[in-house]
Amino acid sequence: MSNLKNTTDLERRNFLKFTGAATAVSGLALSGLSTAQAAEAVPVPKSWDKTFDVIVVGSGFAGLSAAIEAKRAGANVVVLEKMPVLGGNSTINGGGMSAMGSDLQKKLGIKDTKEAMLADMYKAGLGLNYPQQAEMVVDKSNEAYEWCRDYLGVQFKDTIAQFGGHSIPRTHTTYNQSGSGIVQPMIAKCEELGVAIEKKVYVKRLIVDGGRVVGLEVIPRYTEGKESSDKVKFYQATKGLVMANGGFSADVAYRSTQDPRLTKELATTNHSGATAECLKEMIRIGANPVQLSWIQLGPWASPEEKGFGLAPIFAAYASYTHGIMVDPATGERFVNELADRKVRADAIIKIGKPGICFCDEVGMQPAKHVMGKLLEREVVHKFDTLKELAAFYKIPYDKMQAQVDRYNSYVTAGKDPEFDKPFQMGQKPMSVAPYYAVRFWPKAHHTMGGVQIDTQARVVDIETGKPIPGLFAAGESAGGTHGACRLGTVAVPDCIVFGRIAGQMAAKA
Repeated sequence: MSNLKNTTDLERRNFLKFTGAATAVSGLALSGLSTAQAAEAVPVPKSWDKTFDVIVVGSGFAGLSAAIEAKRAGANVVVLEKMPVLGGNSTINGGGMSAMGSDLQKKLGIKDTKEAMLADMYKAGLGLNYPQQAEMVVDKSNEAYEWCRDYLGVQFKDTIAQFGGHSIPRTHTTYNQSGSGIVQPMIAKCEELGVAIEKKVYVKRLIVDGGRVVGLEVIPRYTEGKESSDKVKFYQATKGLVMANGGFSADVAYRSTQDPRLTKELATTNHSGATAECLKEMIRIGANPVQLSWIQLGPWASPEEKGFGLAPIFAAYASYTHGIMVDPATGERFVNELADRKVRADAIIKIGKPGICFCDEVGMQPAKHVMGKLLEREVVHKFDTLKELAAFYKIPYDKMQAQVDRYNSYVTAGKDPEFDKPFQMGQKPMSVAPYYAVRFWPKAHHTMGGVQIDTQARVVDIETGKPIPGLFAAGESAGGTHGACRLGTVAVPDCIVFGRIAGQMAAKA
């Protein structure tokens, strides 16, 4: 990871931003083919093995939302999932969903506005967000929340959290603090409506006829590592194809072409199926790739557990909100614990070692339900005193204690002059033993880039600037909404808002 330490400056990231998309389409330029010629390179089969009105690729938030809406619009729908289990990254996330202007916010006396949420998104996104997409997510975030709660029956807690980068508490959390709390009701709704779902189906090629996407070449009964199989089937989409295939944070080969720092030494929070083959297929047929080099690192990931794990829940609801993170070499804070993900990840990388984040018994309570497993797995450690905590992590105790004393005074005063951390979540001075601590080191988490879509979720052609007939995209497969950095819990409304639109549009395409 040493190659990460000296390459976090904005100038390098800007360079990668402008070169990433060019890398993605360079194959077409070298081949001398136009995008239209490349799109037609895969012949239309003489006969189709299966025919549907709408095919949805991916079974996460975006894909299942699209399938439900397409079915409600009267279409014959199938969801294709590459993996043997449904839900993808959606089912393993923390279950937080941003919603602006909800009745729960109003009940709790939280005043939120469209302008405030957009400002938070633009600040984190470094102003690279596509305004129309960002505004749609904000405008429809509460509608998406109510759709989940009232139509799907998703159970949310009666509390609201404030995630990093948000100036106002607006994160509504599922009862089990897991994305499965949304995915499972979505799957149940698909079954109730009669949506077909097929697992272990790998998308090998998109098929275009006369400029329109008409279907897929797929590998059924797929197992990882068998991408070159010639045992293929052909699925026809008579109305529309919705690509909700997710991002590519687990695709080391592809992600490192976009950001060369993200080598195999960097772990990911994603499941193993989060790879780029569908993105590359959409690019092959002419989809415009945007902002592919902006790849988010999760600053709440623990090197003590694989994948997403449970540390992010402890981080978001307890230690980052109600505690502090220090550099183990100095015992002092080095970043606003509630800054956006990029700011925190870059700060940890800059010190060159995992940050130590801790809170007291009072601050731990919002994550109490996961503490048993975190302590058992030795991801989080429990200490009777701060002195024991400092000794365990080899932190200079006197400096760390002085930092805690300063921080406690900031909490009491309601103002953090060192890093401007917001205190809107009822934070208390850290003084009640025992103390709980964790090491944080970033992992590749979310790819902000993808194919360009319009506000109707139609995929945009790179040459004409017009929608590619029959092709729609939503969720992490589409770029632009989040710019340089996605705010935590904004992915869920993004997926649901554009997933629903994609399904509705595909059903009448």
